[in-house]
Amino acid sequence: MSSARTEILTRLKTALKSTARQTEPPLIPARGLVKGQACIDAFVEEAIYGLAEVVRLKVVTEIPKALTKILNDAETTKLKAAPHADLQSLDWSGVDVEFGRGEADDLVALSVAFAGVAETGTLVMRSGVDAPTTLNFLPDVHVVVMYAGDIEGNYEAVWQRLKTENKMLPRTVNWITGPSRTADIEQTMLLGAHGPRKLVILLINEKA
Repeated sequence: MSSARTEILTRLKTALKSTARQTEPPLIPARGLVKGQACIDAFVEEAIYGLAEVVRLKVVTEIPKALTKILNDAETTKLKAAPHADLQSLDWSGVDVEFGRGEADDLVALSVAFAGVAETGTLVMRSGVDAPTTLNFLPDVHVVVMYAGDIEGNYEAVWQRLKTENKMLPRTVNWITGPSRTADIEQTMLLGAHGPRKLVILLINEKA
């Protein structure tokens, strides 16, 4: 067999082996395989490590009270909220809330996460009429409702849910881990460089 033919066959074998490896199941780290309460606890730990603030609530009806404190801390009375059914059904008495897309002058915004990833404490935000993407990036303080039952162990599980629970994939899927930050300038951490300076996760045990 000529050396040229041998080289060609060797390349083909290498390419076939590479293709076979790509079809193998992804290697998921142990921290992404947690279930139940361990999954929730891991999400909280990783989210805090990523500089997010986590507020534990029992039910959704406690959201307006939690927002009152957050608004006071931000020294504003106005809240921009996603037009999500779970948020619109709440009693917002005493809160100056407007439902809609985010604007450049919004200080505090409220959204509902599609899912959470325990592996990294990441929020998964899918776009839609009830989930404007602008709310994820324009406000100074981004508050996100995260239902404990929607937390998955790993990214693969979330992608599977996105595919099965939607007739078609959302136009945009944002994966958010902590507030916006950069250390490009003299390796000094700066929060709010390209998005919200503060991220608050309202972790809800039950939807009703």
